[in-house]
Amino acid sequence: MTTADYATYIAGLPRVLAGAATLFRDERGRVLLVEPNYREGWALPGGTVESDEGESPRQAARRETAEEIGLDVAPGRMLAVDWTRGEGRPPIVAYVYDGGVLPQERLDAIRLQEAELLSWRLVDRADLISYLRGRHATRILAALEVLDSGAGAAELEDGAPVTA
Repeated sequence: MTTADYATYIAGLPRVLAGAATLFRDERGRVLLVEPNYREGWALPGGTVESDEGESPRQAARRETAEEIGLDVAPGRMLAVDWTRGEGRPPIVAYVYDGGVLPQERLDAIRLQEAELLSWRLVDRADLISYLRGRHATRILAALEVLDSGAGAAELEDGAPVTA
């Protein structure tokens, strides 16, 4: 196969997008959520993996967290990976990493990226469903379950656990 043939082959492959987010908690176990200005609902700090730049999901989670809330935190272990089918877009593989527990002084240091975010807040687990839409809620709840149980990462499809 020539280089041109290989390039044509690669160009014809299906596209899959990737996103990465970081799950932070405070000392009371509340989850840090951000409110985007470009869509309804709340989310974890995170965003799109810039794969054309060679960025990995872990690197994206760190970069997006720094951009969105002003905290440069190396992500901990992966808690969940979720394959979500496209709704007028290619499928997305969403990675959730553990950001750990933020003490009050780190929370006080949060500075929002005003171009994309309206606000942030700490939300009790029982109230997450009120803030999150569909698979965002089930993805975060699955990640919290991994933290509670000490199990390996949760594998999800459209927010639902995959059973082997």
